[in-house]
Amino acid sequence: MAKGIIGKKIGMTQIFDASGKVIPVTVIQAGPCPVVQVKTLEQDGYEAVQLGFEYIKPARATKPLKGHFDKANSAPVRTLREFRINGAAAWLPADGEPVKADIFETGDYVDVVGTSKGKGWAGAIKRWNFSRLKESHGSGPVARHAGSLGACSDPSRVFKGKKGAGHLGHERVTIQNLTVVKIDVQHNLIAVKGAVPGPKGGTVLIRTAVKKGGND
Repeated sequence: MAKGIIGKKIGMTQIFDASGKVIPVTVIQAGPCPVVQVKTLEQDGYEAVQLGFEYIKPARATKPLKGHFDKANSAPVRTLREFRINGAAAWLPADGEPVKADIFETGDYVDVVGTSKGKGWAGAIKRWNFSRLKESHGSGPVARHAGSLGACSDPSRVFKGKKGAGHLGHERVTIQNLTVVKIDVQHNLIAVKGAVPGPKGGTVLIRTAVKKGGND
């Protein structure tokens, strides 16, 4: 059964297992996430649940969003995200309670979605791991250039998708099959093995792994 929650990346640390092995983990503040809307096949054309994250002052919400939150009897939140469901989602709490970190268990495999760090405009070496020329004996001031973009007379153009310099980072990234190492239910903290995309304080989505396999 697919589960999901919104969280905030706290940072990385390490945990020792029972055998003394060091496990690098990323700590995520997962929830509490109020259920703002449940979408149905009959009314919306698909089934999904809309969760919120990070409560804000009512004055910071726009009038349309205030109406949206009032309809769900929810306090205004900063972030809204949807998670697809199939039929009744048994993992959703009843009586309007928010979704918390305890929907997952230690040992679960999850996919973590986040926005990678923006690097601005980057050259082909940094962006695509191109090799450079020798920086001596006649190579000139082009040691870090991308090189030839294609033939001259045929096809007389540059093919679409050609790798070159451009914007790097600040894009949606999904890391699959991360293991849940530890859960702090009291503070809504989830520690997953390995790194997740984005800077500290960045918003991430944690959901049940699609491929259901280990990456250890």
